[in-house]
Amino acid sequence: MQGDDLTATKRALARLVRFTLSIALLASAAPHARSARKRSGHAARVQTGLDVLEAEKFAPLRGKHIGLITNHTGLDAQGRSNVDLLAHASGLQLVALFSPEHGLAGRNNERVSSSKDPTTGLPVHSLYGETRRPTDEMLQGIDALVFDIQDAGVRFYTYTVTMAYCMEEAAKRKIAFFVLDRPNPMGGEIVEGPMLDAAKTSFVGYFPLPVRYALTIGELAQLFNAENHIGADLHVIAMKNWHRNYFFESTGNRWVPPSPNLRTPKGAVLYPGLEILQSAGVSVGRGTETPFEEFGAPWMNGDDVAAALNAVRLPGLRFAAKPFIPAAGLYSGQRCGGVAVRITDRAAVRSMRMGLEIAAVLQKLYAAQFDSGKLLELTGDAETVRLLHENTSPEKIVASWSAGLAAFDQMRKKYFLYK
Repeated sequence: MQGDDLTATKRALARLVRFTLSIALLASAAPHARSARKRSGHAARVQTGLDVLEAEKFAPLRGKHIGLITNHTGLDAQGRSNVDLLAHASGLQLVALFSPEHGLAGRNNERVSSSKDPTTGLPVHSLYGETRRPTDEMLQGIDALVFDIQDAGVRFYTYTVTMAYCMEEAAKRKIAFFVLDRPNPMGGEIVEGPMLDAAKTSFVGYFPLPVRYALTIGELAQLFNAENHIGADLHVIAMKNWHRNYFFESTGNRWVPPSPNLRTPKGAVLYPGLEILQSAGVSVGRGTETPFEEFGAPWMNGDDVAAALNAVRLPGLRFAAKPFIPAAGLYSGQRCGGVAVRITDRAAVRSMRMGLEIAAVLQKLYAAQFDSGKLLELTGDAETVRLLHENTSPEKIVASWSAGLAAFDQMRKKYFLYK
C-alpha cells in the first residue's frame, strides 16, 4: 500500500506541475493573442444610431409625436424595422411616415405616390411624388421628425437632399429634428471630386460639396444646419464603434441595398465615378446582375476600352472586357460592348478619377457617340467638364480640384463625431 501511495503522490505532483506550466504558457501567450486580434482587424460591431436609441429605451423621444422619415434600410442589428420599434415603444407616439426616392420599400424607380402602411395603418407621405418637401398638412400634430436612412456618401444621392429639405421645413415650424446616424459606406477619410458650383444646387446637389465628402449622414446634417444656416433644432444620435477608416465591410453589419441598383458594398465604392457617365450615353449596368460594377454601350468595344484603362494603371483597379445585355434601363435588350471593373484595393480606389479616365478614353475613341458635355449634370462643375472637353489629362483635372477640396476638408472637420 505504501508503494502504491508513493506512486499516486508522484502522479499527482506531475499533474500539478503540468497544470502550473500550462497556466504559465497561457498567461505568456495572452498578450500575443490580444496583439494578434488587433492586427487581424476584428472589432466590435458598429451600433447605428437606431441601435443606440434602442439601448436608451428611446428616452430622447419620450413625450413626443413622431414623424419618421425612413425606408427599408431603417433596420436595427437584429433586422427589426424602425417603424415597428417606434410604433411599439412606450412613452412616445408614432403618427406618420415619410418616404424618400424609391419609396418605403426601396423598390420604385419612378415617382412614388403617398399611401398607407399596411402594418401600422399610418399614412406614408411620399417626398418623391407631388412634393419633395413635407407640407403643413403632412406635419400636422408632429413635434419631432426622426430621419433614419442608409445613404451612399455621394453628393448627388438624393436621400441627403430629402434630409436637408425636411430640416428646413422642421426649422420653419420649430419641430425638433433627430438624425439616427449610420455609416458612410466609403468611410470618412477620402474626399474626392469637384466642388459643386454654387449656382447649380438642385435635388441632386443641395450644397457646395465635393462628390465624395467623407462624412456620415449625421455629420452632414450638422454641416448643412450650420453652413447653410438652416437653424433646425438638430439632435444627432451618434453611432458607437465606428471609425473614419471603416469601409462598410468593417462595420460587421449586413449590407441592405439603399436603392435598387446599389446592391453591393463594392458597387457603392465605384458608384460615384460610374454614375456620372450615364447621362452621357453609357450604361452603368442597370438591368444586369452587377450594376455599378460594369459599364458599356452598343457602340463600345470592351477590349479596346479595358486595354486603354489598364494602361493608365489606376491604383486599386483592374478592367476586363465583358459584354452584357441590360434587361432594363439604358440600352435595354441591346448587346453592349462592356467592361467589368475589378477592385484590388478599395482604400486605394479614387472613383472620381476613374470616372474621368473612362470619360477621357470614350471621348478619344467614340467622340461621335459620347457626349462629355452631359457629365455636368452630376459632376456639377462646369470647369471640370470644360477641361475634359478640351482633352486636358484627367490627372491635371484632378489637380485642379485641390484648392477647393483643401478648403472643404478644413470645414468638414468642425462637424466630426468620430475619429
